[in-house]
This record gives sequence, structure tokens and C-alpha cells, in this order.
Amino acid sequence: MTTESVPQVHRWRAFAVLAVSFFMTIIDLAIVNTALPTIGRALHFSESNLQWVVTAYAITFGGFLLLGGRAADLLGRRRILMLGLAVFTAASLAAGLARSDGFLIAMRGLQGFGAAVVLPAALSIVMNMFTEGAERNKALGLWGAIGAAGATVGLITGGLLTRYVGWEYIFFLNVPIGTAALLLTPRIVPESRLAGVRRRFDPLGAVTVTGALLLLVYTISNAPQVGWGSARTVTLLVVSAALLVSFLAIEARAAAPLMPLRIFRLPGVAVANAVGLLLGGSFFAFIFIGTLYMQQVLGYSALKAGIAWLAASVTSVALAGLAQKLVTRISAGPVMALGMALIGGGIVWATHIPVQGQYWSVLAGPFFVVGAGTAFAFIPVSIAGLAGVADREAGLASGLLNTSQQLGGAIGVALASTVAATHFSTLLGAGEPARVALTGGFSWALWVCGAIALLAVPVTAVLFRRPPAPVLPGAENALGGSGDRVAQVR
Repeated sequence: MTTESVPQVHRWRAFAVLAVSFFMTIIDLAIVNTALPTIGRALHFSESNLQWVVTAYAITFGGFLLLGGRAADLLGRRRILMLGLAVFTAASLAAGLARSDGFLIAMRGLQGFGAAVVLPAALSIVMNMFTEGAERNKALGLWGAIGAAGATVGLITGGLLTRYVGWEYIFFLNVPIGTAALLLTPRIVPESRLAGVRRRFDPLGAVTVTGALLLLVYTISNAPQVGWGSARTVTLLVVSAALLVSFLAIEARAAAPLMPLRIFRLPGVAVANAVGLLLGGSFFAFIFIGTLYMQQVLGYSALKAGIAWLAASVTSVALAGLAQKLVTRISAGPVMALGMALIGGGIVWATHIPVQGQYWSVLAGPFFVVGAGTAFAFIPVSIAGLAGVADREAGLASGLLNTSQQLGGAIGVALASTVAATHFSTLLGAGEPARVALTGGFSWALWVCGAIALLAVPVTAVLFRRPPAPVLPGAENALGGSGDRVAQVR
């Protein structure tokens, strides 16, 4: 069987709808950060509960990505995309109308679930619309640039809306965008589904992996507050690990596994997910620590701190085209290593932050370097993570790749928070002024972020040295060994 072709103009129109849907879910990871103090005052949040406005989204987003990706493969990617858009849009409207802390937290969790359904479905449709090679690399280059810029654009947008319109509009903004995407999707986005394949589910695998990921993200996100060595943290980590081990055992024996373990025999998938974990752990934590430094030490407003990140975003977008061309001409591995080295080097440069600092003399340089690094890291990670993957497993590969990045972000932020808070307490106990202690804590946390990024360089070299595995059955539009027909785009 052949895959039906779609005129290029239609593909790029569809890509635009998918990219907007992706961008909307990504900026929502960061858009509330600048509005948290205002939300806390308006809805009378306690200090301990305020973090859940961010954490609730991150937990369900990271926890359901893998399940969302596999559901897209089995049930139809456009259908699942529309389901996710509907959930995300409705939850956004409800969040903007929230008048209690508990209701807002619940809606943020529902937003995260919707995003976890949208993202892998959208990315797998992109993969199936474009032929592997230069054409797909161009599309994934744009996709990676959008992902790299999403977090910083979220900070800026959140600051602008909160200051000039009201915190509710950081959620209301999603409603017209999500509604438009929902209406355009059945008209513009091609269906991408498994043709002639018996839909077999793996309910036990779905329950164990989703439970493990939800519990792991929850535990890591709360470890800085309750303590890494506390009985609660240790117990939950053990339970999460047990669930993950159970999931792997189930997948090794299941007739129709949720995540066929053979997918990791592809070097691109293995290295992209390993580097994606480290990319999330370094870059998202850098944004978190850098924003705190600007606001708590330099006295920046939320809006000013958001605008300061434009240096990184603009640089990343400007270099996206060069990054995808290098991947096409050379390969993903060297470009990925270069990107992670730039991110690590830029963060290490930022460790010299002073108590009295000026943006152009202290932060602009590191921000430009890290911005360049994100272009050369996010894009090859996106390309390598889908290279050689069978069409029928595109949603799974997409969900897996994004799970790695989100899990890495949760771990990186938690580690950086713990290091910063611990060193801050030490310096404060030694009699240092509060701003000096804060700066010292942030500097140590940045060393951790930089080390995580630089670790990706040897990881890339080691994993790409492995002998290539045979192409997975069904890859490159061939008939699978099990007789499955490949995904059909029409």
C-alpha cells in the first residue's frame, strides 16, 4: 500500500494549524508564572497552595503524554487532536472564570491533560505529512523553534496580560485560538490513521505507566518543599519506580504493548530521548532560576523579566533555519552536541551573576548563547526522535519525546530549587545579607543547570556510536512484519 499524497500547499496550511495548537499548549507551561502573585491575591491562595497553579498543569501534562500519543496512533490522530483541543479550550475558559483556588487548580490539571492529548497527536500528524529527509527536517525545524521560544514567549505574554488587562485573560486568550483551531482542523488537517489494523489496547500498561509518570512528576515537583530525604518523598519515589518496572515487564510480554520496547533499538530515538531529558532539565531550570534572580535580586517587574528573555527567543528563532539545514547536511548528532554545549556554556557563564548587575553586562551574553543553543538542540532532538520510526508508531514516539523533555524539566527545576534554597539558608545563617544569600544560592543552582546540559555532549557521542539497529517493521512506509498497514494520510 502507498501513502496518499497531499498537495504541499495543503500540508503547510495544516502545519500552521498544528503549530498554533502546539504553541498554545507550550506557552501555558510558563504563562502563569508572572501572574502568580496577582492570582494569589485575587483568589486568596495560601502560600503553599499557590505553586499548584503551575504544578497541576505540569503533572497531568507530563503524566498523560505517552498515553495520549498511543491513543492517537490507535484511534485516529485528527480525532484525538480535536478531543484534546476541545478539552484544553473548555478548561481554559473555566480557569479564567474561576473564583476559588481549588477550582482553578482543577482546571489547570484539566488543561494539562488536554495539552498532553494535543501535542503528540499534532506532532505525529506533522511526521506523517512530510517525507523523511529535507522536507520533514524543514517542518520539524520550525516545530523545534516554536518549542524553544514557547516558554519565554509565555513569560512575556503573561506579564503583559496581567499588567494591562487582568490575570483572567492569560486563560481567556486560549479560547478564541483553541476554538479557531478546532473549527479549522477538520477542514484543513488531513486524517492520519491506521488503515486495516485491528485496534488492540494494553490497559494494564496504560494504567501502570500513567500512574508512574503522574506520581513521579508530583513527587519531584514537591520534593523541594517537603524534603528529598523525607519519608513521603522516598516512599513515593519507590512506588513510582515499582510502577515503572512493572510497566516494562508488562510491555515485554504484551501482545499489543502500549510502548513496544524495540523502539529504543533505533539510535535516533534513544539519543533524542536521553538528550531531551537533559535539555529539559537544564533549559527549563535555567529559565526558572534566571527569572527568580531578575525579580528577587535585581528588582525586575514580572513584565521586565519576561521581556529580558527576548534575547534568547529571538536568537533561537533566527538560527532555526540554519540548524535544520545542518541536520540535513551533516546529521542530528553533532548539531545536538553543539546545541547542548552552547546551552551549558551559556549557563556556566551566567554563574558569575553579581548582587548589583546590569542586564547588558551580566545577562545578555549568556541569554544570546543559550538562545543559540536551544536552536541547535531542540531541532535535532525533534528530528532524531522521529527518524526511522514506523508510521503506525508516530504518536508513541512523539509522546515519548515530549515526556522526556517535560520529565527532565520537572527534575531540573526541583534540583535547582533545592540547591538554591539550601545554599541560601547556609549563607543567611552565616550572617550574609538576604540579597547576597539569594545570589549565592542562584549561582550554585546555575552550576547544576550547566552541568546537566554539558552531560548531554558525552551522552550524544556514546549513544550515536552504537551500531545501527535494523529499521523497525513498518518504517519508511513499508509493510510491517506483522502484516499491519502503515498510517494513511488522506
